[in-house]
Amino acid sequence: MKKHKSPYFLGILIIANFFSVEIARGQENRSYKILTVAFYNVENLFDTENDPLTFDDDRTPTGKDFWTEEKYRDKIANISKVLSEIGAEVTGSSPAIIGICEIENLEVLEALVSHPNLSSKDYGIIHYDSPDSRGVDVGLLYRRSIFTPLNSQSRRLMLYEAEDPSKRIYTRDQLVVSGLLNGEETHFIVNHWPSRSGGEAKSSYRREKAAFLNKQIIDSLYQVDPYAKIISMGDFNDDPTNKSFKKVLQTKASKENLQFQELYNPMEKMLKEGHGTLAYRDSWNLFDQIILSQALTDDDFSSFNFYKAGIFNKEYLITPNGQYKGYPFRSYGYSGYTGGYSDHFPVFVYLIRSLSPSNSPEGGG
Repeated sequence: MKKHKSPYFLGILIIANFFSVEIARGQENRSYKILTVAFYNVENLFDTENDPLTFDDDRTPTGKDFWTEEKYRDKIANISKVLSEIGAEVTGSSPAIIGICEIENLEVLEALVSHPNLSSKDYGIIHYDSPDSRGVDVGLLYRRSIFTPLNSQSRRLMLYEAEDPSKRIYTRDQLVVSGLLNGEETHFIVNHWPSRSGGEAKSSYRREKAAFLNKQIIDSLYQVDPYAKIISMGDFNDDPTNKSFKKVLQTKASKENLQFQELYNPMEKMLKEGHGTLAYRDSWNLFDQIILSQALTDDDFSSFNFYKAGIFNKEYLITPNGQYKGYPFRSYGYSGYTGGYSDHFPVFVYLIRSLSPSNSPEGGG
């Protein structure tokens, strides 16, 4: 099986949470501010209480998964460790922004950010309850010292069975958050599109509907600001080459010659190179993606812009042996609780901004 490695970076010198890198068209090294934006599907992060309004019975102490307080605490410790380390080898700190999915409620997010692995980072939380039948939601975590939210909303995906249009499918909302990222207006959309339950082809219309909603959100942001900086991230349950991306969102695999208001998907190239974020029957998919508006791809870096993308797949996140050796080390497998992390690898992008000589050092990303 092909070993999956995140991109590594050459020519980077870490100094006081900044790095100096020689841009190809420049003649000298320059200093940049760098921030990480990450996304992680945390694989059913549920508390232990039974919610009578959702189908969460399996994730209770008396349910099928025997989900005890001890297992829940282990899961919180594991996930908070991962979140604290994404991008840290370059930025010197945890991500400025984290999109997250497969969480049950606000309480589990509060447990995450208050864990010692993350508590010193002072994360704020934006969360809305979705109508998903299992009670799973999406959320956004943000470093209060770096990002100031100005507006947020939960956009509902109205979805119905193809065979019976009167029967609604209750799924996750799309979370939209707008705010100031170190003073620059930036918009984030957090997604968890409908699954492939029933088969990829049969269920594809559901993800295409989700893509249409995503496009409507993006277009509405463009109506306010034609040059809006937008990052849409999530577990899309589709690969970058599927119709939802290529036909509906019309994403591009390269930022070269990207046209006004087009969307750049750095994960498409990763998929073609054989990289993935989850595995099934010895086949890899790259469902976890971060896509960016054209306004975030300007190479002059006078404001925050895209620099690199990666998959965070450190060795401890990989199943070390057995039938699923090399797969993401999940917390629950067919044999029960494994003590792992998630059945997905997190993904991330680095955003950088040039620091003028007169700028004094700021806090790390």
